[in-house]
Amino acid sequence: MPNDTTLFFGQFMRSPGTIGALAPSSRRLAETVCAPVPERGEPTVVELGPGTGPFTAEIQRRLNGRGHHLAIELNPRLATLLADRFPRVDVAQDDAARLPDLLRERNLTRADVVVSGLPWAAFPEELQRRLLGAVTATLCPSGAFTTFSYVHAMPLASARRFRALLSERFEEVVLGRTVWRNTPPAYVLHARRPR
Repeated sequence: MPNDTTLFFGQFMRSPGTIGALAPSSRRLAETVCAPVPERGEPTVVELGPGTGPFTAEIQRRLNGRGHHLAIELNPRLATLLADRFPRVDVAQDDAARLPDLLRERNLTRADVVVSGLPWAAFPEELQRRLLGAVTATLCPSGAFTTFSYVHAMPLASARRFRALLSERFEEVVLGRTVWRNTPPAYVLHARRPR
């Protein structure tokens, strides 16, 4: 079995538009992105584009057996890896745009937190809108959405468009700190209260 970096790079080479990164996220980025996962209660946490699972591991650590963790991964090889690696996680090999249907199929009404590892800056506007629409349609009124983008992508038109779309769809959007100990460095976006 190849290590995660080798596997991730191989999947990136096969499909750079859907993988969007050369290597898995660092533990430090995972800690920062997953900060909104509640420390109490039985939350429903949705993870979009978990890849090889660095965010998955952090979400599981924070939940510590509580709640429901649904991870949606489009890539079949990565979905299988996740299901084997994290048996307590509900892994769906599916399109993140189907999030409302996937929750309904599990008799879940809303998500408390959506954590995204999707490459938003690599997506065209229509796909950004469709995916973010699925997120806002399923978040509870006080829900949180968190994602990241690479520092070098910040000036790209698609990245600026995504940040504007977040402000359109959420009452509060906060640019979090930059995680320099990630390859490449990344900044985190926290959004709360979907409109």
